[in-house]
Amino acid sequence: MIKRISIVFLLFIGLNCFSQNWVTNLDEAERIAQNKNQKIVLVFSGSDWCAPCIKLEKEILESKEFKDFSKSNFVMLRADFPRRKKNALPPKIQEENNSLAEMYNNHGFFPLVVVLDKNGKVLGETGYKNTTPKEYIKLLASY
Repeated sequence: MIKRISIVFLLFIGLNCFSQNWVTNLDEAERIAQNKNQKIVLVFSGSDWCAPCIKLEKEILESKEFKDFSKSNFVMLRADFPRRKKNALPPKIQEENNSLAEMYNNHGFFPLVVVLDKNGKVLGETGYKNTTPKEYIKLLASY
């Protein structure tokens, strides 16, 4: 029994070590970015319908290399727009995402990755690229 508990505990710790710290509110992202003097990476995604969004997530954003770099260099801000009812976001988060889209993605591109300074000013933007996490990091850091 103790062995099972230990294994579950270690798995839980391991998963948390590799998790991405996502923020869903611009004010919070700016506050953190100002305190840490970091850029904000705002990711517009359609997590349950947009194939390039899913590829970006799996190939780049979920990679160990990207997670390790982003932890100390970026504040990660997600604006997700799922379409399936079962994946619907809480109304408050959906309202915040709609507001982010009005400010930073009024053309409705998915995925759209917008790099902001610590005050919310756009430094650059990109989308899905068939590249390595290292090259994607280099691109985002160049803005």
